Amino acid sequence: MEKLKKRSWAEPFKIKSVELLKMTSREERQKALTEAGYNTFLLKSEDVYIDLLTDSGTNAMSDRQWAGLMLGDEAYAGSKNFYHLEENVQKYYGYQYLVPTHQGRGAEHIISKILIKPGNYIPGNMYFTTTRLHQELAGGTFVDVIIDEAHDPENLHPFKGNVDLQKLEDLIKKVGADKIPYISVAATVNMAGGQPISIENLRQVRALCTRHGIKVVLDATRAVENAYFIKVREKGYAKKSIAEILKEICSYTDAATMSAKKDLLVNIGGFLALNDYEVFEEARNMVVVYEGLHTYGGLAGRDMEAMAIGIEEAVQEDHIRARIGQVEYVGEKLLSIGIPIVKPVGGHAIFLNAKQFLPHLKHLEFPAQTLAAELYLESGIRSMERGIVSAGRSKETGDHYYPKLELVRLTFPRRVYTQAHCDVTAEAVEAVYEYRSKIKGLKMVYEPKYLRFFQARFEKLG
Repeated sequence: MEKLKKRSWAEPFKIKSVELLKMTSREERQKALTEAGYNTFLLKSEDVYIDLLTDSGTNAMSDRQWAGLMLGDEAYAGSKNFYHLEENVQKYYGYQYLVPTHQGRGAEHIISKILIKPGNYIPGNMYFTTTRLHQELAGGTFVDVIIDEAHDPENLHPFKGNVDLQKLEDLIKKVGADKIPYISVAATVNMAGGQPISIENLRQVRALCTRHGIKVVLDATRAVENAYFIKVREKGYAKKSIAEILKEICSYTDAATMSAKKDLLVNIGGFLALNDYEVFEEARNMVVVYEGLHTYGGLAGRDMEAMAIGIEEAVQEDHIRARIGQVEYVGEKLLSIGIPIVKPVGGHAIFLNAKQFLPHLKHLEFPAQTLAAELYLESGIRSMERGIVSAGRSKETGDHYYPKLELVRLTFPRRVYTQAHCDVTAEAVEAVYEYRSKIKGLKMVYEPKYLRFFQARFEKLG
């Protein structure tokens, strides 16, 4: 039988409304970049052509979600939208109790204050910026227990988000299980390049932690994308639905923090989901202090309704296949022209390997920050640094953290851009790559106290 030609794919939606984009000249972009201190976070949105800064809150909502906004019950207490959201969290994620928050870091703040005591250690499969900061502010110390393959952008391990069980065992022996309130497990691992964790590994983590009385807290922000990778990469899961796999992921954990601004296709929102009633009771009290009443948590009723509908849409097979397929499409184009990126391609973004892209720049010349700025200057495309600037400084020594991965993240919002935008993006990266040897680095001239990558400012060297 003649082998069938691989067929083209298209986005599984049609466009009903458009937002016009502004085209800028190189001179205009240079002015904007200088005023922003070479930090893409400080650029004005109106000066950006294709915005790949983040997939957080930048997704396009569906007609059902927009209709859901009109069903917003803005009662201060007992909003019906809260109960719809609670019902869908229980149905699709499997947790018993729900505490809504304004976004993911609200949930991180609450769980950190409840579970962490000064002197505690919190292992995790690679740090994430806000997660680690909340742990540190609560008096804890983050410890990276991800497998070594995660720090190698060329390694093709299918589950580079896996926890290294030996590293976790060693930490337990060193500090004692009583000093470890929980392990923070991300699905997928953002800072490693959007890399997933396997069900097999998560099951082993659960068993190890149960033996030692340690809780497992899931960062479920992109757990739907992780479920997709399990379906296509892990033995025994090809015929299971995304919804079934998602619920199994959660079943090996005690709680989850969620930034609904990613997987759940909304512009604002998050939640803390729990199975332990005592922890829930404390969280329900604390959310009133920091976010809002326990049935709105800093959100309007309409936002909770959009989130509840987003939970249903996120697990649809056509949606998640096309969402990750778009990212893979760009990754394959870049690999075909020799651009160094993190492999395998992750679920929400392409991560350019800035160390290989700009090998002539020293680490303290901020290669990833430089590359993100240069890509904007060349094309008007906004991306994000994920390297030494994001890593920050040690709270003990004040020295920079020097991560092995120095990356630029091209993050694709869900249901926003077309394949044509993808082609333009790949061509822009290729254009910068062609003159890469002439690119000069940056020096940091302003550094805020916390999460410096958001507001730090730079100047061009030379």
